[in-house]
Amino acid sequence: MTGLTIERVTKRFGEHTAVDELSLAVAPGEFVALLGPSGCGKTTMLRMLAGFEAVNEGTLRLGNRTLASTEIHVPPEQRNMAMVFQSYALWPHMSVADNVGYPVKLRGLRGAAYQHKVQQALALVELEAYAERTPQALSGGQRQRVALARCLVSDPSVVLLDEPLANLDRHLRATMEHSFRDFHQRTGATLVYVTHDQSEAMALADKIAVMKAGKLVQWGAPEMLYREPRTAWVAGFIGQGSQLNVAAGRPGQKLESASLMHGLNAMASERTQTVLVRPEHIRISLSAAMADQLPAQVESVIFRGERYELSLRLPSGETLLAYHHSAPELGSQVAATLLQGWCLEPDQ
Repeated sequence: MTGLTIERVTKRFGEHTAVDELSLAVAPGEFVALLGPSGCGKTTMLRMLAGFEAVNEGTLRLGNRTLASTEIHVPPEQRNMAMVFQSYALWPHMSVADNVGYPVKLRGLRGAAYQHKVQQALALVELEAYAERTPQALSGGQRQRVALARCLVSDPSVVLLDEPLANLDRHLRATMEHSFRDFHQRTGATLVYVTHDQSEAMALADKIAVMKAGKLVQWGAPEMLYREPRTAWVAGFIGQGSQLNVAAGRPGQKLESASLMHGLNAMASERTQTVLVRPEHIRISLSAAMADQLPAQVESVIFRGERYELSLRLPSGETLLAYHHSAPELGSQVAATLLQGWCLEPDQ
């Protein structure tokens, strides 16, 4: 397998910079998500990887081979990459088997070798029994798996996926997340997956590139991005939590309970450090606050099945998101103990 290198890549459309000096190193067999809000440049980056867009600056490499630079542009069909589109892009007049085999048929493969390739690809996505059906006779999730099989039949070095679950309902998306994980484990393929859904990226990817306004904001494993977001924007974009001002810590530091609670009780003018507190790091007592706890008023209660989600108002006016096993009365006073927090850099 071959690694993928993105080195200071920039793409401009007129005066608008869609991707701004983005650099990433994707290891062979890694599942990488490009995550960010609409318009952040993630799909443009995917299209440059595929060869559908030229780079204005920087270099794209697959192993030691340069795919794109200011002087070089290898066409899409010569990059040994395959792409799964949001719309699936299946031929409605062809059977599932013919859709899957189309890329290798274009290369001249015929006969028993062709049949073996198609059957092998269908087996990887568990659709052997559907080979003779048409795409119209399949569910959305099955069509998505046909698109994946069509990618695999040509043995690509990299599979590119552009918001592949966006057209599916919530239940089917959850099912397809399992299918994607299984697919990655079975094939060992290098995957680059574009999504605006942080829960999708967190569930699937080995590493996530968080993008904002064309720039790479943070790059790392899902657990690291959740526990140690670099900026206030990343902290708000990935997962749930509360951002509070404290008189303690410095960016990139974890605050334990004693320091955190002490820093929250300082004078407002001294509370200059922003800290992220995740709801699972808050303990709620329905009795009156003790000296080492924060008093808070219950502003909303939402039932989430396995727990209640509480929105609390602190005496400072700041809000606190917490979980609890029972539902306190709206407007009642509770006591909060914050177990830990993560100090954030200010947004640029």
